[in-house]
Amino acid sequence: MTTLTQIGKQAKAAARKLASLDTATKNKGLVSMADALIANQQVILAANKQDLANANEMPKKFLDRLMLNEQRIIDMANGLRSIAQLPDPTAEIDRGWINADGLQIIQRRVPLGVIGIIFEARPNVTADATGLTFKSGNAVILRGGKEALQTNLAIAKILRDALAQIDLPADAVQMVSDPSHESAQEMMNLTGYIDVLIPRGGRGLIQRVVKTATVPVIETGAGNCHVYVDRDAKLDMATAITVNAKVQRPSVCNAAEKLLIHRQVAPTFLPVIAKALIEHGVQLRGDEAACQIVPEINPATKEDWDTEYNDLIMAVKVVDSLDEAITHINDHSTHHSETIITDNLERSRQFQEQIDSACVYVNASTRFTDGGMFGFGAEIGISTQKLHARGPMGLSQLTTIKYEITGNGQIRK
Repeated sequence: MTTLTQIGKQAKAAARKLASLDTATKNKGLVSMADALIANQQVILAANKQDLANANEMPKKFLDRLMLNEQRIIDMANGLRSIAQLPDPTAEIDRGWINADGLQIIQRRVPLGVIGIIFEARPNVTADATGLTFKSGNAVILRGGKEALQTNLAIAKILRDALAQIDLPADAVQMVSDPSHESAQEMMNLTGYIDVLIPRGGRGLIQRVVKTATVPVIETGAGNCHVYVDRDAKLDMATAITVNAKVQRPSVCNAAEKLLIHRQVAPTFLPVIAKALIEHGVQLRGDEAACQIVPEINPATKEDWDTEYNDLIMAVKVVDSLDEAITHINDHSTHHSETIITDNLERSRQFQEQIDSACVYVNASTRFTDGGMFGFGAEIGISTQKLHARGPMGLSQLTTIKYEITGNGQIRK
């Protein structure tokens, strides 16, 4: 029996216990884990320091994801406490009815079972994923990247110990200690133990999991996100939103990567927004029209329109119409998050109706695509697929339905 198979068996056993826990008990476990994170901050920071020292060759944009400080640990703990305050989806009955044969049929929410998560250099995922899976009654098997191995192991041990101390199953959360590609592949094929696998990371990781896993997968999103500035936009608002969407945290999936501008406002707006972005260290790449308006913009390549930079880089395109903007976005987007800046109600509705992405905004930053911002507490990821879950995935997306049918002797004729 391999180590991962043993982990799977332990997770399956823990999931059965979790499915029968009441809401109050699960909330007690969440608060206990939150308290343990705060009490063990120095242990986590010491492990994170070791990971950062080993990651000195990583690009700067990835170091931001990897790095923890006291405030980020507090945020992780607060995320667990927030989840404790949220309604328990497994305590809810979706609906009930009596059919023509007199059978009482109840549709209720139940846990998925065992959730596997393969992720890269974001140790906060360990706490966020544990909180959401635990509250929804699922066990979780986590496999992080080698860059964050020591941090992830430290956080997972702290969370497991906190559960064990109040007689709850520690195997509700397990961290795979082998960060090799072989362990990831084995996890993708852990049929019979993992009920659903969720990859969180760059496009390469996500596509590898989607294409090779034999267990069911929820595809989470690489974020080639767009801002479209309409001809009826308030340009001050467009500037503020574009800068926020690009530079507030450029390494995350809901940061904007592309800026589309209507040709009527491009001569006025593009020099202003280019200056603002360049002052924030953003490298701009543009189509021919953008480069003519602002010579400091470098020519974009064909590949730029499909690239998620996760960095202070943004590509700019001048378009002739809303229809052209919508077509471009639907052709090149990863279907994550897009926004239109406009004062025209009709065009804002057209944009929201015709853009084929999980989250479509009017006059707001794409940076709001986040489980916490949506009121879900923490999030397990942002789904860009259409089956089962789409957009930020909170508690309800970690459950499925079950029908409970009660009769009084009925037989089918």
